[in-house]
Amino acid sequence: MTRTTMPDILAGLSIAGLLLPEAVAYSGLAGLPPQAGVVALFAGLVCYGLIGSSRFAIVSATSSSAAVLASATAALGGGTMAERVALASLLVIGTGLAFTLCAALRLGAISNLIARPVLRGYTFGLALVIVVKQWPHLVNLPTHSGDFFALVVELLRGYRAWQLPSLACGLVALAGLFVLERAPRVPGALVVIVASIIAAPLLAAHGVVLTGPIHLTLALPGFALPSGTHALGLVEFSLAVVFILYAESYGSIRTFALKYDESVQPNRDLLALGVANIVGGLLQGTPVGAGYSATSANEAAGARSRHAGLIAAAVVLVLVLAFLGWIERIPEPALAAIVIHAVSKSLRIAVFRNYFEWRRDRLVAVVAVLGVMVLGVLNGILVAIALSLVLLLRSLARPTLSILGRVGEHDYLNMERFPAATAVAGMLVVRPEEPLFFANAEPLLTQVREQVLAAPTAKVVVLSLEESPDLDSTSIEALGELCDWLSRRAVELRLARLKDSARDTLARVNLKQLPRDALHYASVDDAVRGHRITP
Repeated sequence: MTRTTMPDILAGLSIAGLLLPEAVAYSGLAGLPPQAGVVALFAGLVCYGLIGSSRFAIVSATSSSAAVLASATAALGGGTMAERVALASLLVIGTGLAFTLCAALRLGAISNLIARPVLRGYTFGLALVIVVKQWPHLVNLPTHSGDFFALVVELLRGYRAWQLPSLACGLVALAGLFVLERAPRVPGALVVIVASIIAAPLLAAHGVVLTGPIHLTLALPGFALPSGTHALGLVEFSLAVVFILYAESYGSIRTFALKYDESVQPNRDLLALGVANIVGGLLQGTPVGAGYSATSANEAAGARSRHAGLIAAAVVLVLVLAFLGWIERIPEPALAAIVIHAVSKSLRIAVFRNYFEWRRDRLVAVVAVLGVMVLGVLNGILVAIALSLVLLLRSLARPTLSILGRVGEHDYLNMERFPAATAVAGMLVVRPEEPLFFANAEPLLTQVREQVLAAPTAKVVVLSLEESPDLDSTSIEALGELCDWLSRRAVELRLARLKDSARDTLARVNLKQLPRDALHYASVDDAVRGHRITP
């Protein structure tokens, strides 16, 4: 036995005790039978263990994906359990296919479309929603409201109907989880579950609901859409699950890769998540991703390679086959406590402190929190993402043009910020502070014209485009119009610090006033002096 294998075996044994109870609990959160989470757990552990890149990542059902799946099946009209299972299978398969397509197209950076304030705000709001939606299971109270605030009101109005034995079971289990989390190598969830199973006969006698039968039969889903369901809706919700799962998974994988100076292979991980979700969907499981809590537990348990996940899958299989009858006796309040404990780490106000201290992205974070609570799990994240992109476009579409002056022999700085900088006689040196693109090209180059009119002695305009990695067609056309306008006034235009992509684009366009040999001013100083670099 190698030194690497033994730590992986110990880690696999340790995290199996965490993963199995969570899998059963997240099935209920997704509105599916208990076996859905167990099947998904096998698919995630095995597929990622064979294909994935991270040696710490544990791919299983997550609280966020389970909540999104529940919301999606409800929105698509899954009224009965059979309809929810059918819709969930199609959604999970669609999620897997989307992951696989992204891997084929090498779109490993898609998680960057969700800004960190959006993700943190969404996670915080989702944690609140999950806690409130688990409370009826904690107190054994049937509810009818689906919206966050309506459910809170219903729970408060029905407090007299709360079942105290059920509440006591849940609170004791929750307290046990918080106490045991201080011992990282102790599978707290497993300890709590075993204790609750031992107490199950007594709890059931006092009206506490148990999990009930778990049918681990492998059957392919029906691929016919339930009546009234549109394929477009399935596609939209599958893409929403992809965004959320990959943002969460990539964050977990990247965190531990940075900690151990290891490389990240996002496209390989996309493929692994795609295969895991396709297999899980075919077996009627929940969506799976690399959740931070399970991944950090694996790292804390001493895992050295992806073998730890494969070993955990084998251990879970043994536990299910040997103790399925006992698993069916888990009290529902204990499962609700596991879910609440899992999301409690996201309920930390401190994660927003920097945004308010820096005065950056406060609105985006708050909208993400409120969006989930007011608009629901799916619409909330979409609104927050849309808002972050709108604010980005708004900032880029309000271009700032800096007038540069010389400091010393070769340096050029913003004259407004550095009074010591002096203008170059007969020249106007300007620099856009944002990338030039379709939304700001015309207003920015209009500012250049205004500066030229304000400096009638300037016969050369030096335009530094160091902030622009490339130029789109609108920018090129606007630049051509500026060239014509300057040419009619006998003013020469020199472009400085062009990026390679922008230079190649302008070389193909071949503007009359900007021939190929006029695109090689390596610095502002070179452009001012007329010194070109020969490629």
